[in-house]
Amino acid sequence: MENLAQKEKVYNRWIIALSIAIPVAVAFLFTIRIPDVPRLGFLPPTYAAINAITAVLLFTAVIQVKKGNRKLHEKLIKVCIVLSVIFLVLYVLYHATSDSTKFGDANLDGVVSDAESAAVGVFKYIYYFILISHILLSIGVIPFVLVTYVRAMLGKYAMHRKIARITFPIWLYVAVTGVIVYFMIFPYYPA
Repeated sequence: MENLAQKEKVYNRWIIALSIAIPVAVAFLFTIRIPDVPRLGFLPPTYAAINAITAVLLFTAVIQVKKGNRKLHEKLIKVCIVLSVIFLVLYVLYHATSDSTKFGDANLDGVVSDAESAAVGVFKYIYYFILISHILLSIGVIPFVLVTYVRAMLGKYAMHRKIARITFPIWLYVAVTGVIVYFMIFPYYPA
């Protein structure tokens, strides 16, 4: 029992460190621009597809554990974690090589004019609500995913299930809204 408590303390330190380091590193990396790299326009649809696959696999993982297929559930969750890491790397890479796309910028000049803003109307508020909630929850879900995973790894299944009930809908929301944000901003990506 002592060994398990020690392991959990070590894992909890890692969870805290990663939950802080990942958002800080991403914020820092957003300040970096890689010069003279052609626009990597294939990345947004790629990481949108990764989000879609993650959402499907998360849903499938929950179904599998409810059917008692714990091994498949575990494999699917591991794939979701790997996909989330790949998404993050591609997302940062894209933003290090390309300017941010502005919602409503129909003529793709990098400025949303009053006429362009009026043309999208209320949809800009919907877009920004979804985008901001997606970003904030993508930061907030990091410790939830890690704690949920560690509890299962340590065999603390009752505690794992308790936090998984919170982690799953947040993680699913982040994955699904990532796809929605992509489809909403897609018309404004440069060719």
